[in-house]
Amino acid sequence: MKTVFSDVVEYRGSHYDFGYYQGEILKQTPILVNRKKQWESQKRRHFIIQLDTVKEMLLYFAPRIWDELQGLADALQLTIKEAVQDFGGYYLEFIRSGCSIFTGSHYMIRNYDNDPSTYEGRYVMYQPNDNGYATIGPTMQITGRTDGINEKGLAMGYNFINRKKSADGFLCNMIGRIVLESCANLEEAITLLKEIPHRHSFSYVLMDGLGKSSIVEASPRAVAIRQSNICTNHFEHLVEENRYRMDDSYQRYEAIYSQQQHAVDPYHAFRMLNDTDKGVFSKKYGAWAGTLHTAAYFSNDLKAWFALGGDRKPLIIDFQKWLYGKDLNAKRIKGELDAKDPFVNMEYL
Repeated sequence: MKTVFSDVVEYRGSHYDFGYYQGEILKQTPILVNRKKQWESQKRRHFIIQLDTVKEMLLYFAPRIWDELQGLADALQLTIKEAVQDFGGYYLEFIRSGCSIFTGSHYMIRNYDNDPSTYEGRYVMYQPNDNGYATIGPTMQITGRTDGINEKGLAMGYNFINRKKSADGFLCNMIGRIVLESCANLEEAITLLKEIPHRHSFSYVLMDGLGKSSIVEASPRAVAIRQSNICTNHFEHLVEENRYRMDDSYQRYEAIYSQQQHAVDPYHAFRMLNDTDKGVFSKKYGAWAGTLHTAAYFSNDLKAWFALGGDRKPLIIDFQKWLYGKDLNAKRIKGELDAKDPFVNMEYL
């Protein structure tokens, strides 16, 4: 078993200052050094960006995130092109992954599945004072989010479908961040997901403060909306976008479907996804499909649960109290994985 941890980052202030603050923190961690090693072989192929295009898209969809990138660039002494290349959430190839999501009355439970070497180990609570909703959730590519909830009770999680037939557009993590920071409800989120350009094919599961939920199937070519409380790694409407092999996705879907009658409350639903003997939690870390975290978001009272690894009780976070100024006591969230590799925030690789 490998002991792992996520660092908790809390910040209230402008996007530029938040970017600068994150840059100062990143200097003290192995994340950037490790990422540089991991991405070096890909840069020629996947990191060629058109700065003007990315800037135009960000200024249209999320202008304050451009300020955050500028803050990161200044703190890390990077050019804005380098900051956009590393943290902009546009272009870049996405490694395939798993993931499972179950929704109930006013709550969403989500397993994020991938390889530990891809995981940043950062759990961020951010309250901007220069526009945008406050958010909480784990990060991906520093500025993006793997899942989360905002101050209006809109929760979001996404599941990978396919990286083939990609197009110019935002990555899932940046799309997730923009949804959480700019949308107050289900209708606004769906409108945004129909308009924003998608790099790859993903399902976005949404639940708002009224408990309304939908699954948005999004590819570079089309967007479709469906209703279901279970989502794994295949489309049901845009089936032409699916991968050739989807056995694992169907198996996890059936495991949730067959056990959901026992999910009589949020805790039992959490156990259904987090317990290692229920058929949903995955230990396929070497295949980029092991469960790294299980998260729960509650749209009615703004609570968030979070656990690293399986068979664990979640850390319960009162996001509503945090919004009113009460800081979180925890500085790190610890867990264990049946894996060999650490997260990239833990040690130099």
